[in-house]
Amino acid sequence: MSEDIKDKNILYLAKTMDYGGTEKVILQLCENLKNDFNKIIVCSKGGIHMSKLAELGITHYEIGDYDDKSFANIFKTIVRLINIVRSENISIIHSHHRMATFYAKIISNFTRCKVVCTAHNTFNDRKIFTKFSLSNIDIVAVGENVKKNLTDYFELKPEKIEVIYNGISLENALSFEEVKEISEFKKKDFFVVGNIGRLSEQKGFKYFNEAISELIKQNKNIRFIIVGDGELKDELVDQCKFLNIEKYVKFLGFRRDISNIISQLDLVVLSSLWEGLPLTPIEAFSQRKTVIGTNVDGTPEIIKDGYNGLLVEARNSKQLSEAILKLYKNKEDINKYEKNAFDTYRNLFDLQTFTHNYRKFYLRVVNET
Repeated sequence: MSEDIKDKNILYLAKTMDYGGTEKVILQLCENLKNDFNKIIVCSKGGIHMSKLAELGITHYEIGDYDDKSFANIFKTIVRLINIVRSENISIIHSHHRMATFYAKIISNFTRCKVVCTAHNTFNDRKIFTKFSLSNIDIVAVGENVKKNLTDYFELKPEKIEVIYNGISLENALSFEEVKEISEFKKKDFFVVGNIGRLSEQKGFKYFNEAISELIKQNKNIRFIIVGDGELKDELVDQCKFLNIEKYVKFLGFRRDISNIISQLDLVVLSSLWEGLPLTPIEAFSQRKTVIGTNVDGTPEIIKDGYNGLLVEARNSKQLSEAILKLYKNKEDINKYEKNAFDTYRNLFDLQTFTHNYRKFYLRVVNET
C-alpha cells in the first residue's frame, strides 16, 4: 500500500534564511506545501526570512554556521539536529547545502529518517566530500546542467537525480507600487536597466559597473538600478565613485518586492560568473521583461540567445555594454523577446509546475523501499 505525505513531517536544512535564490526556493516550498505535510520545520543559522516563516506558522530552529568547521561546532550542531529530528518526529530531512547534507546523512543513522537534497549550483571542488555526502540519496537538480555536473564531475548515479526547474508565482501588477528611484529616472525619459542579486563575487556586479562605464561614453540616456545587499556593497559603491558613474547608478539595497521592481524596468541584466538555475531571469520573464545574461551553467536553460533575450560572455564588460546598447536601439527586438520570455515562463517555470513536481518527488521518496 502506497504512503502519502500528509502524515509526514519534513525538515528543510539550509545554511541561512537570508536573501538569496536558495532561501527563496525554501520559502516557496514552505508556502505551497505546508498543507500537504503534517508539519514543516526549518533549520538554519537564521536571517531576514525568519519573519516570513513565522507568518506561515512554520517553526525555525537556529543552528550552527556550516562555515565553522571546528569539531566543537560540528558536534554541537549534529547533536542539536538529532534532538530536533526526534522531538519533531521528522520523517524526511531535505538539505539545501552540501555540508548540511553531510550532517543529514550522519543524523539519519541515529534517527532512521530519509535524506534528500536539492543541488542549487554547479561545483568543481571538494570532490571526495561531495561525492560521499550526496551518494545513495535522492537528489533534485535545479537544471540539466546541474545534473550533468553531479554525474560527470562527482560521478553520482543519474537515476538518483531528478531535474525540477525553479518556479515563480505570477504576481498581479495591479498590486504593484511605484518605486521612487526608478520613477525619478523615468520622469526624465531615461531607459532604465536593472541588475538584481546578492552583492557577492558570484553575481559579477564588478563587470556590470565596468559595462556602465563603457556605455555612458556612447549614450547618456540610460540609467541603472542595482538591487540587493551583500559583502561587496561598499566595494561596489567605491568602484562607482572611481569610475565616475555615481549619477547613473542607484543602489536600492535588499528589497522584498522584486517583481514590483522588475515590472518598472526596461531591461534586466544577470552578470553572474556561475549559476545553478538563477531565479532572476525567471522572475523577469514572469513580468514580460527581456534579460541579458551571462552564458554560464544553467542560465542558457532559461535565456535562449536571440529568442527571449541575449547571452554574453561572463567577465566581458565590453560585450555586456554592447548588448545593452543594442537593445536600447532596437525596441522591436525587446518587444519580441518580451513576448517569448513570458511564453517561456508559462511553459517551464510557473509555480504550479514547480509545486506539482516536488509533490510527486516527495511521494516517490516516501514510497521507496
